[in-house]
Amino acid sequence: MTQCPELDALTGHVRAFARMLTQLRGEQLAEWIRAVRSDDPPHLHAFANGLERDRAAITAGLTLPWSSGVVEGHVNRIKMTKRHMYGRAGFALLRKRVLLAS
Repeated sequence: MTQCPELDALTGHVRAFARMLTQLRGEQLAEWIRAVRSDDPPHLHAFANGLERDRAAITAGLTLPWSSGVVEGHVNRIKMTKRHMYGRAGFALLRKRVLLAS
């Protein structure tokens, strides 16, 4: 396709991972890691090694339909509120701001 086969391989691996992520196909993770290791994209090797360290949790995250997105949104909102107050407010004021924002 292009004049850079390494870039084509990298693109293929990234697209395969994106499909696995969007279609909840975590059972393909081990095969994807093997395919990445058989090629020579050094940046993806580091990513694959990180995935391998906690493969059970990542496979579950790529397979199960549940999401913690709502909880993460609340945590993000609370952290943003705290950053706005630059850490100078005590717990009581932080609690009031969180409850009033809800």
